[in-house]
Amino acid sequence: MFAIGLANYDFNWGSRTWNKTNFPYTHPSNVTHTSNRFIVGGSENWHYGFNYMDWARNNTPFFVNDTLVFKYDPPNANGTGFPHSVYLFSNYWSFIKCDFRKAKRIADPSEGAGEGFEFVLKKMQTYYFGCGEHKGIHCKTGNMKFAVMPLKHWRF
Repeated sequence: MFAIGLANYDFNWGSRTWNKTNFPYTHPSNVTHTSNRFIVGGSENWHYGFNYMDWARNNTPFFVNDTLVFKYDPPNANGTGFPHSVYLFSNYWSFIKCDFRKAKRIADPSEGAGEGFEFVLKKMQTYYFGCGEHKGIHCKTGNMKFAVMPLKHWRF
């Protein structure tokens, strides 16, 4: 039944009628997509106490070749403050447990200053990010971690 509705481009699903122009996750054929840049956390940047999972959810969809920009304050010269970093987890379970043993450090505490550290989503795969400073406590408390899965642009 669902396939027949798609073939005809008009079908009812609940209170909504879907057709060729308003079916979810399709793009008009004349649209060309350029890569987007997302500052992780928006105006909040990358810091402790912000829900980055909500940020990622509210900014989807992400696409292959989009860039994530991590901006954060570098460590203070006098040793005070809370440095941050960016790690890329190798798998879901490492991400959930904030287990940094197999994670790759992709940005040091000093790399978030100025224009920030940029990470390009090069493949259609799930990327798991977290802050590994302070023995991973920022990640382990549920802050400073998130996951994204970029989509490919479909050509019509």
